[in-house]
Parts: sequence; structure tokens; C-alpha cells
Amino acid sequence: MSMRKGANVPVPSATVRVELGWRGGPGAPDVDVSALLLTAAGKVRSDDDFVFYNQPVHPSGAVRHEGRRQEGTGVLETIGVTLSAVEEEIGTVVVAASTDGTFGQVSGLFVRVLDARGGVETARFDATDATSETAFVLGELYRRAGAWKFRAVGQGYASGLAGLATDFGITVDDPAPAPAPAPPAPVPVQRPAHPPAPTRPVRLSKITLTKAAPAVSLTKQGATSGGMRVNLTWSAAVPPRGWMRKGQDAVRLEDVDLDLSCLWELRDGTKGVVHPIDDQFGSFHQPPYVQLDHDDRTGASEGGENLVINLDHAAEIRRLLVFVVVYAGATGFAGLQGVATLHPPAGPPIEVRLDECTVPSPVAAIALIENVGGELIVRREAKYLLPAPGVFKQQAADIEYGWGMSWQPASKD
Repeated sequence: MSMRKGANVPVPSATVRVELGWRGGPGAPDVDVSALLLTAAGKVRSDDDFVFYNQPVHPSGAVRHEGRRQEGTGVLETIGVTLSAVEEEIGTVVVAASTDGTFGQVSGLFVRVLDARGGVETARFDATDATSETAFVLGELYRRAGAWKFRAVGQGYASGLAGLATDFGITVDDPAPAPAPAPPAPVPVQRPAHPPAPTRPVRLSKITLTKAAPAVSLTKQGATSGGMRVNLTWSAAVPPRGWMRKGQDAVRLEDVDLDLSCLWELRDGTKGVVHPIDDQFGSFHQPPYVQLDHDDRTGASEGGENLVINLDHAAEIRRLLVFVVVYAGATGFAGLQGVATLHPPAGPPIEVRLDECTVPSPVAAIALIENVGGELIVRREAKYLLPAPGVFKQQAADIEYGWGMSWQPASKD
């Protein structure tokens, strides 16, 4: 159902997907989607009521940032909302977007509400009048007389996501250009069941490593101690559909098992691999100072899979290769949209997108972290590997980067 700005419609579903879409392509700026949970006063209760890429799940579990996927030539980013689980204090869930360019440069921008189970579209609003705005409120879910409705808003902001968030009561952290080294941060001794809770105030900045800007120094950002979390999430691209196709190339996300892994080498010459095969989860407080929290076999885990690197021992680390392997459920990364995000203890998150695979590769090198003269450098790889006959998938990463290890058959079962 197409809507005009200011119009509203009832939302009969208890659980919905709110999808924001736009046309991607060369030169198109990136877009990020967020949600704010507001009381009757039109403000958040705390920074926890802001759901976005650095804080993807609301504490209540009712609102979730579910990532993005390709759909033909377009891009879709999704917010999942369980309306029946939204706390009584919350009267409105605002759906907003921000961009690193302007929305006048973003083509085909729209928001739509779908029933989460059946996929039936309840509402759709196309934003066609954007110019110089850098943030946009596209729509809002709101309560009226015990029922939920959706309103098309279409309000732009020239002050970016930070300005929009501040207007709704979020405390935004704008770090100084050259932050001082942070004191050691507490880290879990055992494997955490969930990623660490975000620090306050909310940090909106992030670094996306690209071909044009492939590297960043952790040391210069002040990330010299504490735990750095490397998070992996993924979603399935939607293939073209039509007569004689009918989506037969679709990847069933629930069947896909990706393994976040790390080849490590210390300055004393010892080396190895951290991955879930044979329960080689590593160790945080002892060599290799890299630990995998768990094995997410379906992509259903809200926090994805996480490696935690102990930067207190950075001087002992020579190099780390973070990579991911398709263990089962897909032939390669061409049908998957993976996002790896490094969360240093100081400075903004560092993001590497795995969305350019055009070959049936089951191994993707994500990032190489090297100790160069005492400075830790993160370099984007986004390199897709095709193992030679008789070569294990993990071994293909070893061969490509010259680790020189011995390999033998093993499995997780």
C-alpha cells in the first residue's frame, strides 16, 4: 500500500519487518538504518532506546537491527519489531536513516512495513523530495487505543545521525581527533554468551575500509590495551525471480554455517589457528591471546560470532589473519552478504563488507592485523580464495598468506 507523507494505516501484525531500501551502485553513498523507541514525551528513556549498527538489539528484544541484503540492483536494510513485546512506556518506534553523502544522491529511497511471518506488505512510503539532508525520519510505528499504526513521516535533518539522535534525547560521544591511550578494559575470562554491552555515551562514528582507503592504525587511535572484538554477521541475498527461475538459486540462511577464524603468529615464531573445528577456540589470557566465543551454525545468533583479541599482549603478536569459511549450506560467498566489524577498546568501529564475491569461493580473507615496528595496522583484505584440489579450506588461507602450517582432516561433528 503506497502512502503519502503524513498518512497513516493500521498495522494488524504482532511482528513486523520494517525495510528501508534504495538503489546501490558506483558512486551511490552508503545508507544506515536506525530505530528510536520514544515515550509519550517524544524522547528516549536512555541511550539503550537507540537501535543502530553499533547497538543492534534493544534490551527488551522487541526491536532488532537485522542487517542488509541485496535485492536485484537495490539494497535493503531491515529493522525487526515485535510489537507485542514493546514495553508499555514506549508509544512510538521511529525508523530513521543516515548517509555519508546526502539523500539527494540516494535514488529510490523507500520504507515499507511487512508482516514478519507471511511477508505481506502493510505499508510503503517512497521519499522523493530529498535534497541536502544527511539524516531522514522515514516513518514511525505508534500506539493508538491499544493498537499499532504506521505513519509516513519524511522529515529530513541536515545535522546527520548525531543531530537526529540528539533531538530525541540520545547522548552522543564525539571523540577527539587524537584520543589518548585508554586504560586496560575489563574482559571476560570465559567465553561470553553475548557481545559486551556498549559503553555510554553512544558512539556513532565508524570506519569502513575500502579499496581506496584499505588500512587504519589501531595504535594511532589509542587502541593499545584491552580487548578488541571482531564480530561477524551475515544475511542472504535475494535472487532474481520470474518464470522458469522461481528463486531456485536462493540461499536458505538457516542452512548456512560460516566459521569465523583466525590464523595467528606470535613474535617468538609460534603459530596456529583459532576456529570451531576440533574446539580450537583459542585463549584470551594465554597464547595466542585470541579467543572465539562460540560457533553460530545458522546465523540465528543475535550477536553473530565474535573473536576477542587481547591488545595487552600486542607486543607479542606478529600478525593475525581474520578470515571466514563456508563450512556448510552454500557453495560460496556469492549468495551471502557478510559484514565483519572490529570493535577496538578506543576509537570508532572498523567495518569490512563481504559483498563483492563473483566466484564460487568458500574462503574469504577479511583483515590482516600486523605489528609493524610496534604499531598495530589493520588492513582490509576482502579477498576470495578458491582452494586447489586436495587443499582444505583453512589451508587455502594459509597458502595465500604464507603461514606454512601442516593440516589434516577434521570436522565439528
